[in-house]
Amino acid sequence: MEDRFGIPEHLFNDYLLLKQEKAWWLLKKSRNISDAATLKVSLTGLRAFSQVGRFIKPSTRFIQLFGKEAKRARVEISTEELSLLLKGQALSKALDMEKGYVILCLERDFVLGLGFWDGHELRSQLPKKLFTQSYFHDL
Repeated sequence: MEDRFGIPEHLFNDYLLLKQEKAWWLLKKSRNISDAATLKVSLTGLRAFSQVGRFIKPSTRFIQLFGKEAKRARVEISTEELSLLLKGQALSKALDMEKGYVILCLERDFVLGLGFWDGHELRSQLPKKLFTQSYFHDL
């Protein structure tokens, strides 16, 4: 997170990172964790990352929670550009960054989630079900 997005590593000092197959889950540290270690748990915490090809992809919710701290790989988009992305269209942009996931921000600091920059075009990685008209009603 620090290399790609500039999110300081120290923000995660109070969390545990648990791996299950190709996914990682973030769990707040607690002194009661050792008591729960004997239980058979299928899922816990916040799904933070998953392995997608050669990339580690942060989850939308993870980026919505921690993305405001990012110093790099942030792309500001307008509501018109967001509308195009949600319709499945790509945006042609001149971005000075390596290929990979980027944090999409709506008109400054409202963190939406992820996009993918392929070196020429920006594509949405936003779950469409989260972004309905009612979602933007209060913006």
